[in-house]
Formats: sequence, structure tokens, C-alpha cells
Amino acid sequence: MADPSAEPQQASAPAGSPWLFAIPRERPKVVVKADLLPAVSVLSMISLLGIPLGWLWSMLAPPERVRVVAATGPPVPLQLESWHRFDAMVIYVLLGLSAGLVTGAVVWLMRERRGPVVLFAMVAGSALAGWLGTMMATAFANGRYEVTAPPALGAVLEQAPEVGTLWVLLAQPLAAALVYGLLAAWNGRDDLGRRLG
Repeated sequence: MADPSAEPQQASAPAGSPWLFAIPRERPKVVVKADLLPAVSVLSMISLLGIPLGWLWSMLAPPERVRVVAATGPPVPLQLESWHRFDAMVIYVLLGLSAGLVTGAVVWLMRERRGPVVLFAMVAGSALAGWLGTMMATAFANGRYEVTAPPALGAVLEQAPEVGTLWVLLAQPLAAALVYGLLAAWNGRDDLGRRLG
């Protein structure tokens, strides 16, 4: 029978065990208060990207050529010209994806502010940039393809392109969140490297 007053023996850990010399430490918590002001700055700066995004789209999106067939009715698109509606939408989606990729990488470089607060601000700012971009893109395109005089019957005009659908607003926030999430997963640190900043 074992002696109850004897000290219990400790199991020896195998050599090379990763937890042999591990020091228990508390997991870092989400910092909210200190990150609020930088998050507002990130949101506002990213949302302003919608203006150059809209201008660039208005330069790249192809116009739709239409023929005036009646004095009062709407003009009729020429053959195969209606495909440019899809082209304009795809160009905006690609611009939004590109802006989201760059935005996610740049915001990740703010090492001392990494975390969910800045991530949420980045996604919200990207969505706002997409909306502002669609508004500015339509304004820039309408100004570029403005009809200054009443057209004659049979005249062929270039009609300003349109974004077409609001689903394009998802491109930039999704790309930004994907890049930020991939970089956070690749980092592998509990605090995402904030203390090294």
C-alpha cells in the first residue's frame, strides 16, 4: 500500500516537448477604445477612394452607341452595343477588387492598430467607397458624354455608360476583408504582432 504522506511523483516530459518550458500567459484582448479614432480615420480615408475610382471607371467604361429613331421616344441601341452594359459593370467590379486588394494590404501594415475594430472600419469604408464611386462614376460619365444640342432623326450618339447594378458594391469590401483575413491567418500571433509595432 502506498504511503499517503509521500510526495506525488511528477511525470517527466519527453525531450524536445514544446510545452516543457512554456510560460503561461494571458491571451491579448481586443482593444476597442484606443482603436476607435484610428478606425474612424481609416473609414473616412478609404471612403474617399470612391472619387478616383468613379473617375477612372468613367474613363475606361465604353459608351453605348444608340440611334435616334423618333423625336420623342428613347434612342435604340445599335446591334451588339448593348453588350457594353456588361462591360461597364465588369470594369467597375475589377476596379473595386483591385482597390480592395490594395486597401486590405495597406491597412494590415498599420501594425499597432491590427484587430477587428480596424477591420470593421476598413470593410465599412470600402462599402462606402463603392457607393460613392457609383454615384461619382455616373456623374463623371454623364458629363463626359453630354449631348449639347438636340439630335437629328437617324443620328448616332454615344450614350454614357451605367454601372447597372448595386451588387458591384460588394467587390471592394469582400476583397479587402479577404486580404486582411489571409494576412491575419498567415501571421499566427495571438496579438497579430501589435506589440512589435
